[in-house]
Amino acid sequence: MKFGISYSTPYFGVDPDKVVAYAQHAEDCGFESLYMPEHIALYRGAKIGPMELPPSLPYGDPLDCLNFVAASTQRILLGTAVLLLPYHHPVVLAKRLATIDVLSKGRMRLLTVGVGALPGEAQAVGVDFSTRGRRADEAIDVMRLLWAGGEDGVSFDGEFFSFDGLYSFPKPYGVAHLPIHVGGSSRAAARRAGRRGNGYFPGGALAPDERRIQIELARATATEAGNSADTLEYTRWGSIDMSTDAVEALAEQGVTRIVVSATTADRDRQRDEMSAFAERFALTR
Repeated sequence: MKFGISYSTPYFGVDPDKVVAYAQHAEDCGFESLYMPEHIALYRGAKIGPMELPPSLPYGDPLDCLNFVAASTQRILLGTAVLLLPYHHPVVLAKRLATIDVLSKGRMRLLTVGVGALPGEAQAVGVDFSTRGRRADEAIDVMRLLWAGGEDGVSFDGEFFSFDGLYSFPKPYGVAHLPIHVGGSSRAAARRAGRRGNGYFPGGALAPDERRIQIELARATATEAGNSADTLEYTRWGSIDMSTDAVEALAEQGVTRIVVSATTADRDRQRDEMSAFAERFALTR
C-alpha cells in the first residue's frame, strides 16, 4: 500500500512557510505523495452535493503550489485531487505539467483530473458545462500527443481543439507521457479511468455497492479499450487516524494507494498527526 497526504489550501491557507513545513514533514515521515485540490473560481450558493462552499475559501492554484513545494523537497511525489481538466487549455497545461516534472526531476506523477461539478465555475471560464466530459477526454488525448511528439511535430483535429504541426518542449522527465489518474464519483468517471487513465481515484461520498460497481466498471472498460486492468491504480481517501484493520480492508478491495489529510490548520498538531500515522504504518522503514 502507498500512502499520500493532501494539503487542503482552502482550510489550511496558502502561507508559504506553512505549505513548505507541511510538505517537508510529510516527506520526512515517509509519505509517498502530496496532493493539492483545485477550484478556479467560487460564487455564492456553489455546492458540492449538499455541502455549500463559502466563496472566500482560499484555493491556491495547485500547480503553482506544487512547483513551490518541489523546490523545497527532494523525494515526495506531486499530485492533484482533483485538477479541473475541462477548464484548462490542454496545450498550455501540457507545457506547465512537463515543466514541473522536469524541474522536480520526475515527481509530477500523480496528476488526478476531474470534470468539475459547479456550473458557475464552468461559465466563468467560458466552458459549456454540458460538454465538460467530452472536453476532458479530448484534453487527455491532446496532452499525451504533445508529450510524445518529436522533431516532426504533431497535429490534432477534434471537437474542441485543433492544431497542425505543433511542437511542445520540454518533454516530461524520462518518460513518454505523464500518468493521468481520473477522479470523480460517477460511472462516467470510472469509464474514463478505464479508457484513458492510469488510475481511478473516486470521491469519498459513495455507498459501498456503488463503489464496487465503479471500480469493476473501470477495470472492465480498461480491458475493452485494450489497456491493462491489472496496472490500473486504485486510490482512495482515508482518514489520518485510520486503523491498520481499515487499511487491510481497503487492500482487500484492490486499493493501491490511500490519501489522508491533517484535520487541523495548527502546524504543531499537523506534525503530530502525520508523525503518528507514519509510526503506525512504519512509513520510514
